[in-house]
Amino acid sequence: MIVVLRLGHRRARDPRVTTHVCLAARALGADAVWVSERDRALEGGVRAAVERFGGPFEVRTGVPWRQAMRDFSGVRVHLTMYGEPIDKRVAAVRRSARGRDIMLVVGGAKVPGDVYGMADFNLAVTNQPHSEVAALAVALDRLTAGAWARKRFKGARVAVRPSARGKDVVRRGDEEE
Repeated sequence: MIVVLRLGHRRARDPRVTTHVCLAARALGADAVWVSERDRALEGGVRAAVERFGGPFEVRTGVPWRQAMRDFSGVRVHLTMYGEPIDKRVAAVRRSARGRDIMLVVGGAKVPGDVYGMADFNLAVTNQPHSEVAALAVALDRLTAGAWARKRFKGARVAVRPSARGKDVVRRGDEEE
C-alpha cells in the first residue's frame, strides 16, 4: 500500500493544488491520501472523481501528521527539494519497503523541521524549486517502476480511451467487453 501524507494544505489558498495531489496520487498508483487539515469539500470532490473514474482510493482529511508519521509501520519517504537525489536512492527505498507499506510525505511552503528527522528517507526529484504534484508524480513513477500504466480501476462509470485526436470517453456499458 502507498499512502500520501499531504502537509500544509490551506483551504483558502491550496484547494486546487491539494486536489491535484490527490488526483495524481490516485492515477499514478497510490492507495490513499491523508491531509493534515480538515477539508470536507476536498474529500467530496475527490470521492466524486473516484466514483466516476473508479477505485479503490481513500481520501481522509484532518489527519494529525505527527501521529500519522509516528504510527506508520512502513517506510516513510519525505519528498523535498533538499533531499538526496531520488534516482540514487530509489533502489534503497524499494529494498527497505519489501513487503511493507510506503508513506510519501509532501508539503507546501513550510514543512516543519521534525518531518526531516521522522522520515526514513528525504528524497529530491530535483534540488530546484518545483511543485509537490510534480515531485509526487515522478516519485510514484520511479517507486512503482511504471506500474501505474497497467493499473485497472474497478467500478468506473466512465473511462477515457486513448485517442490521437479529440476526446473518447466511454460510459459504463458502452465499451465492448
